[in-house]
Amino acid sequence: MNDLVRIAPGALTIGRPLPWTVYDTDGNVLLRQGYVIQTNSQLEQLFERGRFKPRKIERPQEEVFEDNRERNPFADYPDLLQALETTLNAITEGDPSAQKRLLGLARMVERSCTESPEATLALVHLYSIGPVIYEQILFYAILCQFVGRQFGLEEKRISVLTAAALTANLALVPIADKLNASNTILNEEQRGVIRRHPHRSIQALRDAGIDNKLLLTIIAQHHEQADGSGYPKGLSGTEIRPEAEILALAERYVAMITKRAYRNRMNIAQARKLIANLADGKFRPAIPKALLQVLGEYPPGVLVRLENNEVGVVTKRPVRARGPFVKAIFGPRGNRYTGTFERDTSLLEFNIRALEEPEIMPSMDFSLVWGFGS
Repeated sequence: MNDLVRIAPGALTIGRPLPWTVYDTDGNVLLRQGYVIQTNSQLEQLFERGRFKPRKIERPQEEVFEDNRERNPFADYPDLLQALETTLNAITEGDPSAQKRLLGLARMVERSCTESPEATLALVHLYSIGPVIYEQILFYAILCQFVGRQFGLEEKRISVLTAAALTANLALVPIADKLNASNTILNEEQRGVIRRHPHRSIQALRDAGIDNKLLLTIIAQHHEQADGSGYPKGLSGTEIRPEAEILALAERYVAMITKRAYRNRMNIAQARKLIANLADGKFRPAIPKALLQVLGEYPPGVLVRLENNEVGVVTKRPVRARGPFVKAIFGPRGNRYTGTFERDTSLLEFNIRALEEPEIMPSMDFSLVWGFGS
C-alpha cells in the first residue's frame, strides 16, 4: 500500500489516544484509533514500523469540499483536522477556494453534530488531554454547534458561528502549540500577539475575500466580556453578540479540561462549577446555562466508576428518565473486559459513583464502543 504515510516524530504522545489507525508497511492494522501508547519503547517501535492511513488526497478545486457518507466522527476525525489545516492555509494564502472550503468544512462539522451528536461531543473529551491547535479549533466549532442550538439560534446564525469558531484563531495557529507547551510566563511580545489575534484573523479573512459581516463581528468580539473587562474595545452587556459569547465560552471550556505544561486539567465537575460561576457577570446567564445543559452532568467521552465498581466510558447522555449510558470497560475487580457492556446508569446497581481520572487513558476502539463497527 503505497498511499500510507510514515508517522512523523512528535505526531504521537504517550498517554493520549491515537487520533488515527496505524498500519504496517503491508497495510495491516497495527493499532486502532483510540489505542493509548503507554511507554517510550512502544512509541519508538511505532515510529520505526508504523504508517498511518493518509488524510484525504487533495481534491481538484472545482469539486465540492465535502462528502455525503454516513457520519462516523471517529473515522472522520483525521479528515476534519486535515480539511481544517488546508482551509486555514488557503485563507492565509488568499486562495480563491478559501470561502468554498470554509463553508464545506462548517457543513461537515454541522452534519457530524446533528447526525452523530453523542460521538461528536465525545471527541472533545476523549482528545482533551493535550490537543494541538487544530484539534482545539475543531472542539470550539463542535461546542458552538451544540450550544448555539441549545441557546435557540436559527440555523443560518449557527452556520456563521461555526465558520467563526473555525477561523477566529487563525492568527494564533503558528505559535499556539509552542505557547501551550511552555511553562514560563508570557512575555510582552506574546501578549501582544494574543491581543491582536482577532484583528489579524479578520484581516486574513478579508484578504481571502471572506467578508460576511456577522462572521467578522463574532471574531472581533469573542474576547469581549459582558462586564466590560474584555478586549479590544471593552464592550459590555448587549453590545456583544451572543454568538461571540458562545465562542468565548467554548474556548474557555476547552481550556479548562485541557492539560497544559503550566497547569493540570480540570475534571468535568470542577469545569461545570466554574461555568456556572461565569453566569455571574462575565456572560449572559443563558449561555453558560446552555453549555451546562448540552454537557449534562457526565458528557460523552468521560470515564466513570459505577456503583457495582465497574469502570466505563459515558457514550450517551440521558434520554427521558433513562441514562446517561455507559459502556463498561473494566470489571469490578479491575479486569479488562474483552468486549464492552452497555449500562443504564439510572438503574440502581449501575448508578455513577464517581468520575474516574486515570493518569493515562485506557485504550478503546472508539468506533466499536460507539457502535460504528471497526
